[in-house]
Amino acid sequence: MIKAISLALIVGGVVLLYFGGQSFHSFANDMSRLFTGAPTNKTILLITGGVIATIAGLTGLAASSRKR
Repeated sequence: MIKAISLALIVGGVVLLYFGGQSFHSFANDMSRLFTGAPTNKTILLITGGVIATIAGLTGLAASSRKR
């Protein structure tokens, strides 16, 4: 059960990272960086969420493999 949740977190994290990367290279994000010097909040949230979900999934897999 824990391995399935961990794998789902990894897959979800990778998907969020993909969409965060797509958002980072979008026209709206370019305009935001031009005027404010920072990417949009959506981009930051997608990339941060992807990193957190991926790390949580990898941690869950590592913890479940140590129990055996």
